[in-house]
Amino acid sequence: MTAELVRGQNHPLSQARLEIRVSAGAPVVAAATLGDEQGRINGVEGVAHPGAPTLPGLEVSRQAAAEHRLAVDLDAMPDTVHRVSVLLALPADGAGGFGALATPFVAVTGLDGTEIASYTITGLQAESAVVALELYRRQGAWKVRAIGQGYAGGLADLLTDQGLAQAHQLAAGINEAVAQAVARSVPAPPPRTDGDRSRQAAAPALGPDQGGQASQGAAGAVPPTSPYTTQNPGGPGQPRAQSPYQDGAGDPTQPVTSAPGGPIDYSHPRRRTTAPPPPPTAPPAQPGQPTRPVAGDATGWSMEERLYNQVWGMFEDLARAAAAYRSAVDFADSRMEKELDQVLSDPRSRIGGQGDAAREAAQAKHDQLVNQARVTLDRDVAQLTAESEVVDPALPPPYASWDSPVWQGYRVPMELPMAVRLGDLHLPESPDLRIPMLIRLPLERGLWIDSGRGGSLDGSFTDSHDMRRLAMETAVAHAARLLAVYPAGEFTVHVIDPAGAGAQSLAPLVRTGVLAAPPAVGAAGVSEVLARLTQRVDLVQMALRGGAPDSLPPGFDTSQQLLIVNDFPHGFDDRAVNQLRYLADEGPAVGVHLMMVADREEATGYGPLLDPLWRALLRLTPVPDDHLADPWVGHAWTYEPPVVPSGSQVLQQVLGHVAAARTGY
Repeated sequence: MTAELVRGQNHPLSQARLEIRVSAGAPVVAAATLGDEQGRINGVEGVAHPGAPTLPGLEVSRQAAAEHRLAVDLDAMPDTVHRVSVLLALPADGAGGFGALATPFVAVTGLDGTEIASYTITGLQAESAVVALELYRRQGAWKVRAIGQGYAGGLADLLTDQGLAQAHQLAAGINEAVAQAVARSVPAPPPRTDGDRSRQAAAPALGPDQGGQASQGAAGAVPPTSPYTTQNPGGPGQPRAQSPYQDGAGDPTQPVTSAPGGPIDYSHPRRRTTAPPPPPTAPPAQPGQPTRPVAGDATGWSMEERLYNQVWGMFEDLARAAAAYRSAVDFADSRMEKELDQVLSDPRSRIGGQGDAAREAAQAKHDQLVNQARVTLDRDVAQLTAESEVVDPALPPPYASWDSPVWQGYRVPMELPMAVRLGDLHLPESPDLRIPMLIRLPLERGLWIDSGRGGSLDGSFTDSHDMRRLAMETAVAHAARLLAVYPAGEFTVHVIDPAGAGAQSLAPLVRTGVLAAPPAVGAAGVSEVLARLTQRVDLVQMALRGGAPDSLPPGFDTSQQLLIVNDFPHGFDDRAVNQLRYLADEGPAVGVHLMMVADREEATGYGPLLDPLWRALLRLTPVPDDHLADPWVGHAWTYEPPVVPSGSQVLQQVLGHVAAARTGY
């Protein structure tokens, strides 16, 4: 479980190899110092910075950026090192202090992206350098402590405070290295305007719940993380970087470190070592006008990867902008409450003009702070809305909504895309700004389409029959999207519908012939399908564990499998329930995925037996609901399911192409 630290709080570290991820509202310099028991630095060789980014067990970014990943190997630290301090500083040409930016956020994670501890650095104003946090050694064990100590004099004052005699010379050298972009391995994104965060890829390895992709590392490209973090990871498989939903998944790749004592190699083991081509450049803006947004202006090896990174950068930007606004409102509320308490504590000021004047003054200060915060939020939302208006029409079919014109030219793909869109997300502060929810492929977790009446945002959806119908239609739309993004013959769909209750909703899949077989009905049909898929999982697991994947039976279907289960738990005996749990836990790692259409309350008779099943699945709803959370600040995001426009034939047309390609395959 992630520890959300406040200033001065500490948390134990159970891992030696870590990443420290930094997010800020504008490009900042990231550095780190190695200190003794008193935290004092033993010369300039104890500082890792853009001009000298590697030390034993430590590597930092080589340039200023809005997003950073610092690599730490505590086992490789010299015995004389007892503190590792993480520093953030504004570049020399940066105006003002941290108070003019979005609140910086720092997270300590494992190499698989699992967040261990996080800290939002609040209270900064004119400070241009800050000690964000420190990793420190106590009695042979390492801990992390939130510091948040700012310095108005910048890096020079900070380094002086840590006992470095050459602080001013080193600070000047760091600023020069940043200005010259020393050893820059990947071109920086095009410049943005005030308030618009210049962001690197939000390390996409999996999507909002599953994914991963390539971000900028210190020595080469490493896969970035997507913007949803899953609270309950899916079945076994390769570790993935965290994705941005608190009900989502991660990235199949992870940075690799060298032997203890040597520099940490952050190069992606399956990527080319050359830098990706630079992203497109925004057209020049008119004097005094903000830079116009460009689709695909994030880093990446392809336009698909750039768009993926850009979408999740927008997701993170909106999360941070809303967090800054809410923090400002909370501060204004608490300050007004404190001022009113002071007024009311004096009986003489409770009545009469003096008390009224004090109340009005406190309310005026409160309103001024809130209005200033709202202006900043509205500015950020306007910039993100303009970016969304450019990005959305440029999205390829896997990322596009069902009403996008791109589907009119749809053709079955030759390669599997990075991710697939399974809905949209928005926050109450900006309900009109929708961020696509992209899930990395192949899926690392099954999906649960919640057909319970409690799945609606306000609980007002009371017709259980309509809710089940909507849930099944949503499941069909998700299945159609998955079929559409896989190459021909590489995705097989099975359906279990014990009582035939979903026949009407399943009609598009049945009519077009994209199913492996007609929906299974009755107890015999349920048993046959579950037995076949569990046997498939067993066979593949045995082959992989024995190191002999070629030993699978002749004609074995190696495509990814999706099982849609309707009307659970009706028509399922105890054996079938255990098989479903097994498929949810073990299936994703060997290409068998589960999509449950169910109302959890109807399965309460099983008690806690089914709790692991629900936790193993990503819960989605057929109606808007606010059950997903981001991993940075924990906002409750409203999830909007994918909707096929009324009267549109896009679903049938797409499934027709899939069926034709399968026949030709």
